[in-house]
Amino acid sequence: MGADTKALRTRIKSVDSTQHLTKAMGLVASSKIRRASEAMQRSRQYENAVRETIDIITACNECRKSPFMKEDSDGKVKIIVIAGDRGLAGGYNANVFRLAREYPDVEIIPIGKRSCERFGGEFHSSEYYSGEDANKLARQLCKQFSEGEFSKLGIIYTEFVSMMTQTAKIKWVLPLEGSGKERAAGMIFEPDEVQILNAAVPTYVTGVLMGAVRESFASEVAARRMAMDSAGKNAQQMIDDLQLEYNRARQGAITQEITEIVAGSGT
Repeated sequence: MGADTKALRTRIKSVDSTQHLTKAMGLVASSKIRRASEAMQRSRQYENAVRETIDIITACNECRKSPFMKEDSDGKVKIIVIAGDRGLAGGYNANVFRLAREYPDVEIIPIGKRSCERFGGEFHSSEYYSGEDANKLARQLCKQFSEGEFSKLGIIYTEFVSMMTQTAKIKWVLPLEGSGKERAAGMIFEPDEVQILNAAVPTYVTGVLMGAVRESFASEVAARRMAMDSAGKNAQQMIDDLQLEYNRARQGAITQEITEIVAGSGT
């Protein structure tokens, strides 16, 4: 019995240490949620504003001449895959990689430590990804697209639905699709629609990319918070069960000792 109680005490201590760790990580995630959510909302507003501008320009038939609106179903595809810098966030990273596996014959551009570890390439943090980083990558990709090096660009990221729900999805960025809107009466473009569209596309891609990164990070933080809360509750349940088992083992040991004492005194 002594060996059993000692082993149980060791297990209880180990689970208690794990519980302290999950609690600390949950608190860190909680402290980041507000900042991440605010950054995500700002990026959404910016992306929507740029999208509206692009929709206005692409309503012009002349813009069909732009290289950014030409479709090539047989061309090369590039997909930016955004994952987290760390694990312990439930199925956050796994869901992203599961979706990425649906596109086996594409070139992957990773963002986030976990994504870089899986797909290789230069490391870019998803938490500290800056507007400058996004602009640099967007301009590089737009140049390659316009020169015909590839024909389709997508972003796999995680959409923040709520604190409880985050969904991995893909957003196709290039080529642009016509908005279907009517051109506003009296609107004049200088020097012309195509040149304005070509100049605006890198800004648009930057906005979409930055929005996806911010959305993914907010999703990661929320997923980690929920995962750590769940892990903490599971650890507490395990401690309670082990404590009950320990008390039973200890009581059994005491009962056995008393029985041995009584039996010894009667001889």
